[in-house]
Amino acid sequence: MRFQGSPAPRPPDSPASARTEATTTALIFLATYAVLALGRVPVFRIDRTGAAIIGAILMVVTGAIGFDEAVRAVDYRTLVLLFGMMILVAHLRLAGAFAALAGVVSRRATHPAALLVAIVGTVGVLSALFVNDTICLVFTPVVLDVAAARRHRPLPYLLALATASNIGSVATIAGNPQNMLVGTISGLSFRAFAAALAPVALAGLAIDAALIWFMFRAELHATSADDVPLPRIRCDRPLLVKSLIVASGVLVGFLAGYDTAMVAAAGAAVLLVTRRVAPRKIYAAIDWDLLMLFVGLFVVVGAVERAGIDRRIFEMLRPLGMQTVAGLSATAAVLSNAVSNVPAVMLLTRLVPALPDPRRAWLTLAMASTLAGNLTILGSIANLIVVEGARRRGVIVRFSEYARVGVPITIATLAFGVWWLS
Repeated sequence: MRFQGSPAPRPPDSPASARTEATTTALIFLATYAVLALGRVPVFRIDRTGAAIIGAILMVVTGAIGFDEAVRAVDYRTLVLLFGMMILVAHLRLAGAFAALAGVVSRRATHPAALLVAIVGTVGVLSALFVNDTICLVFTPVVLDVAAARRHRPLPYLLALATASNIGSVATIAGNPQNMLVGTISGLSFRAFAAALAPVALAGLAIDAALIWFMFRAELHATSADDVPLPRIRCDRPLLVKSLIVASGVLVGFLAGYDTAMVAAAGAAVLLVTRRVAPRKIYAAIDWDLLMLFVGLFVVVGAVERAGIDRRIFEMLRPLGMQTVAGLSATAAVLSNAVSNVPAVMLLTRLVPALPDPRRAWLTLAMASTLAGNLTILGSIANLIVVEGARRRGVIVRFSEYARVGVPITIATLAFGVWWLS
């Protein structure tokens, strides 16, 4: 079985030449994924996106995959869906929608325990509808301001923000980049995806709030500073109204079963027709690094598939029980924490169609790769956004502090997800 846009089978060649080509492809693949795991190259300033781009170029230059085949290996529907959602989220951010909502939540929830639950619930729902990284980017400074004004330790609220964003994003195709990849390649509709995984997200958010409250219950007690009024955030009302209307239309289109990529693209096109916002502000909010990471990985994995290396990897992983929900979940969780969830999912998408129940396997892959992001600080970009945002404000979240919460939350939520999908 081949995916739409996957490279054509390699024509017959001499055994020696085929072995040389396969060896070259394997070396480039291993080097690329090694950098993805490390996050950078010693001495050189090469990050994960740079590694994916360099790897893709080397695959083409060495003949591991032809130029035309490399172009066909890119899944443009995934890129269009991701780009369209980035445009939508950028307009909502510039309108002040997310920051204003965060302010309302913080003013309404005066008790520390109530604030913790409110953060988990609000962030979880927003992360299901929009890309979770953006929610963390907007909520982190608000959470820090609230904690400072009320003289609370910010750690439990920051942990709630990071973990809830990952858990909530499990619910829909629009929640995070790896879900978008799974949704477009698998052909699962937005509604079918949500019907299967929204219960996992809801249960996970309840587990998240309960565990964090239990671990920090001694600190989450009311003080006289809890009633300190917080400044209101001003919104660009006309832009906010337009963005909310378009966002509602996009959601309706998703639920109605229309092509998610085309719906997101149409919403982006409507928003870009404006007299109020300078285009450069929108383009500056686009995560071009992530888009280029996707392009590079599509080509790298396309070359791997062309050389038949994906089948060898599948045979190597078979003893782990990938045919079962538990085995595939464990494989996805380990690989996601080793090389990050997007590269892990990109590789495993080539293996899922060979499993006995592909539909369940697609859902398992999306669920496990996302929930595994809560295991450590390095597990997801959302975690790093929260930790780095806090560090710039003088608040340090240690690796051990995060792991103390992240490990049990990951185990508990993954266990529920495996039970639910089994």
